[in-house]
Amino acid sequence: MNLSRTADLWWKNAVVYCLDVETFADGNGDGCGDFRGLIQHIDHLDRLGVTCLWLMPFYPSPDRDDGYDITDFYGVDPRLGTPGDVVELVRTARDRGMRVIADLVVNHTSAEHPWFVDARSSRDSPKRDWYVWADERPADAAEGVVFPDQETSRWEYDRRTKQYYLHQFYSHQPDLNVANPEVRDEIARIMGYWMELGLSGFRVDAVPFLLQTDRRQDTVALPDPHDYLADLSAFLRRRNGEAVLLGEVNLPYPDTMPFFGARDGGGACDELTMCFDFIGMQQMYLSLARADAEPLADALRQRPDPPEDGHWATFVRNHDELTLDKLTDSQRAEVFAAFGPDEDMQVYGRGLRRRLPTMLGGDERRVRMVYSLLFSLPGTPVMYYGEEIGMAENLALEGRFAVRTPMQWTPEPHGGFSTADPSTFPGPVVEGEYGPAHVNVRDQVRDPGSLLAWFRLLVDCYRACPELAWGTYTVLDPGPDARPVLAHRCDADGATVVALHNLADDDVEAVPVLPELAGTVLTDVLDPTAEPVRVGKDGSAAVALGPYGCRWLRTG
Repeated sequence: MNLSRTADLWWKNAVVYCLDVETFADGNGDGCGDFRGLIQHIDHLDRLGVTCLWLMPFYPSPDRDDGYDITDFYGVDPRLGTPGDVVELVRTARDRGMRVIADLVVNHTSAEHPWFVDARSSRDSPKRDWYVWADERPADAAEGVVFPDQETSRWEYDRRTKQYYLHQFYSHQPDLNVANPEVRDEIARIMGYWMELGLSGFRVDAVPFLLQTDRRQDTVALPDPHDYLADLSAFLRRRNGEAVLLGEVNLPYPDTMPFFGARDGGGACDELTMCFDFIGMQQMYLSLARADAEPLADALRQRPDPPEDGHWATFVRNHDELTLDKLTDSQRAEVFAAFGPDEDMQVYGRGLRRRLPTMLGGDERRVRMVYSLLFSLPGTPVMYYGEEIGMAENLALEGRFAVRTPMQWTPEPHGGFSTADPSTFPGPVVEGEYGPAHVNVRDQVRDPGSLLAWFRLLVDCYRACPELAWGTYTVLDPGPDARPVLAHRCDADGATVVALHNLADDDVEAVPVLPELAGTVLTDVLDPTAEPVRVGKDGSAAVALGPYGCRWLRTG
């Protein structure tokens, strides 16, 4: 790939950082995180090397689903700030070379949203068709329930109008009807509003559900859902040519690819700019559980190339449960046994509600190796707040809230999150060996051997190796005695990076074969003092890796 032709595609080598304003930092002392607190800590993200902030929902909400139940798509929750604060954040971030994107949650609204209050007031309401209704509960109403511990059906009876309404998630989150052109126009207006305030795009929530127009129960001719997504993308780029849509599409690779678009055959995205690589993430955990790189290697071999201006988004965990739903039952049982053997560590029988350090038993060698893997894999790395210091979960909290605890800034009892009474916090700060006294930003900033320092090194090296973001990648055979090693190479403009990661607690010698690099000397990017590796005349390169060792080797 010619790097000069793609230099304007900023998302190709971005470092994305996801945070919830509510749990990040309290700037006014009322116990709740807010935009003022986030702005006060923006330099932490700048020093870390973040280039794109992804904000979880900050809109007005009854907060029955951590802000994903929205009552005003054009507002800001007054606990968090004002639209002016959003503008100030965007300005402050841009001063430091960061863009800001936000969650676009338009599959559903809160049941308290004025649209739905109007819609359920009468069958003749002008907003009635903004939602999806049925006279009878569909026969498949119980299939595909997302939260089986709290819901038994995807359809809820409305006593006032004597019809059922669709809710793919909670019953207090009725689904919008995107088959209605008025709804589609309103979604575009929402996007346009926030882009006028400076956002550079959106992370689109629950994309397959959003586009599921076949849930209508009548015979109206419906638009092609991908045509609609393409229209949204075109609208976005007319407003801002550098804007992105990052899609939550948890489907097998063949079913995910259509969401990129590129239907004109020209290789350009005309729908989503990036899609999360859920398959690769799940196979990574299976590989970690087995100390065998093959599941992840096989996923990378099968992963289709995105369109030329698109990208996969790679991650270790996100704000939801760590879903393992695309593994087989036996594979999922292996990961549960390794990383979440207790029932309260699991959720819905399909995922884990833990963070990486506790899953790996606090073994920092292994934690560092996993994040090295994240930044070397082909794709755009996405971090979740607190990962850079090794925060843990709080299993005493319900469901996914276990991994949504307040950020730990200082060693004080409440982690420097707020000066208010902790009873006013959005949730309790983690206690014990992973509490602020042991895990916090202030101490790690001063420690060159800290996990935070390792993250900074990884980001610096990632930015210094454009091959990782822009190049073509190839999964390598690590050699007959190196099954725990994931070996891959990335090539761009005549330069090559070879990355090797040992997933086992044993010394391993990997011997990848690199015939085009015969006679070349490879230097270590992560540790320039390490002994260089010379590729033999036969193209083989012997690389010793210690337990959970990792090396990025580069030509030139």
